[in-house]
Amino acid sequence: MKELKVQPIKDGTVIDHIAPGNALKVLKILGITETQPDSVISIAINVTGKRGKKDIVKIENRELDTKEVDKIALIAPNATINIIRNTEVVEKRRVEVPDEIVGIVKCANPNCISNMKEPVESKFIVKSKNPLRIKCYYCEREPDDISSQII
Repeated sequence: MKELKVQPIKDGTVIDHIAPGNALKVLKILGITETQPDSVISIAINVTGKRGKKDIVKIENRELDTKEVDKIALIAPNATINIIRNTEVVEKRRVEVPDEIVGIVKCANPNCISNMKEPVESKFIVKSKNPLRIKCYYCEREPDDISSQII
């Protein structure tokens, strides 16, 4: 039986240790769709690793910025970000849920000032990191499903 291996990437980002079944959510919050031919994207779902099942996403020719890493932390709080340059891992770090989430989650309250025409960026205070619970700084509403509110 012939085994198909995923090719290592020359330059880009590998997001490892994503909770099983969340790789597609990670792609969605990064704005990556099937109509973007800029980079080769490899997705492994339900891969058996040392600590059980996990998902992995490899994105060629793209390094994530801080805001993107913060978004990933909301979906995959145990993920590891590996920056690859010239086929070598030059940076490896675990994602971390910040104490404040600014400009990356939309408040579910339509009457919240952050949803009005005011120049106010959304802001959430992290009440708990495990399980993740956040509260709007302005109206104090707690979203039920954070992943659907990510901007």
